[in-house]
Amino acid sequence: MAAARSSQGTVRTGGVKGSRRGGGAGRMGGAARFVGHALHGPARSIRKATNANGAGESGLGKLIELHAVNGAGDVMITVALASTVFFSVPTDEARGRVALYLAITMAPFTVLAPVIGPLLDRLPHGRRAAMAAAMLARALLALIIAGAVATGGLELYPAALGVLVASKAYGVIRSAVVPRLLPPRFSLVKANSRVTLAGLLATGVAAPIGAGLHAVGDPWPLYGAFVIFVAGTVLSFSLPRKVDSARGEDTALLAADEEHLRGPRRSRAKRPGLRTVGRAVTHALGANAAVRCLSGFLIFFLAFLLREHPLAGESAAVSLGIVGVAAGAGNALGTAVGAWLRNRAPEIIIVTVVAVALGTVVVAAVFFGAFLVACLAAVAGFAQALAKLSLDALIQRDVPEPVRTSAFARSETLLQMAWVFGGAIGIVMPLNGTLGLAVAAVLVAAGWLATLRGLLDSARHGGAPRPRVA
Repeated sequence: MAAARSSQGTVRTGGVKGSRRGGGAGRMGGAARFVGHALHGPARSIRKATNANGAGESGLGKLIELHAVNGAGDVMITVALASTVFFSVPTDEARGRVALYLAITMAPFTVLAPVIGPLLDRLPHGRRAAMAAAMLARALLALIIAGAVATGGLELYPAALGVLVASKAYGVIRSAVVPRLLPPRFSLVKANSRVTLAGLLATGVAAPIGAGLHAVGDPWPLYGAFVIFVAGTVLSFSLPRKVDSARGEDTALLAADEEHLRGPRRSRAKRPGLRTVGRAVTHALGANAAVRCLSGFLIFFLAFLLREHPLAGESAAVSLGIVGVAAGAGNALGTAVGAWLRNRAPEIIIVTVVAVALGTVVVAAVFFGAFLVACLAAVAGFAQALAKLSLDALIQRDVPEPVRTSAFARSETLLQMAWVFGGAIGIVMPLNGTLGLAVAAVLVAAGWLATLRGLLDSARHGGAPRPRVA
């Protein structure tokens, strides 16, 4: 109505030319209002879902939304890098370029990763600023990568390293923040399930959008990532101020007990200030590291294997898409099952899911085929999600509250390093499905067998006594 009146008024005073301008402005305004009304309903539903069960009052809803933004931005950059580093050249050359990418980015990250957790332990009062910095850094680096994609410059590699480090730093901080935002009668498992599921859903929505932007031009997914991460920078500061509070917190050591401390820490072990995470947590962390190593291995190994030998009747891109969707579906299912099981026998859950993952890898290696590869991707995603949520449950059960935040941060750092290690092995393996999956089975078996007895003993005794905290 208002647009129509404006258009008619313009006709009387400015003639036909003014009418066209007014009509164009009216149409644009009407389109904007239409889009606004169209998005208002879904946005309201999303906000209602993220703020349910007290998550809005505690601030957990804000973190869920921030993690969704993080997942969407990361997948945009992944789409851009995959198209330039992986799909744009022949397989042999692509393998060399990805190997170079790993050498320049992940090797330094492996050195930096052990520093990230302890460093963030020393900066507990600036977690919102640290998360905002991780977002802003990736926004700026996305623009640098966009320029490198256009010119073919070598700055692509250090910029990609920066994106990787910033992304992993965000993950470590996010793990430390979740315990500070728990609503009343809300378990860490349930909270982490919601956060993880939001990231998965955002990734699933953003991936086809990124592919569509790539069809417009190579840099466009990176421009999309820039916009998303700028929004994430602003959203980081909307988290409650209590995120920056370190009241009642202290530093956790990832050691089972006093007997297993070595070096300088051994001399400090007799002091009452010793803080450890308990045997069950360290064994669960080892089993999770085995599954995370499998995840990194499969991503890189299957990427090249399916490019050279696609699934029956499909192209390389479609084959990778099928495996990616299967992994994402398995991850989402594992997250949902973890939220349903809550804190029920986490040691038994970890032992079981890692055993299922190991059995699936062995079967896929012996009877290698398209269907089993897709099943393996789904099972690996399921095992990774459910084992991680069970580790969260153990940390909540066995780790004292003053050091729980630190335990989350440091355990996440170790799992990131396991993923890098698995990816490095995957990139150097010959493109033989049976051989590659046999090596993957050995990796998983080593981690599972090393932790099996400890986890079963812990389950039998109902968890170890809580570690001392001064």
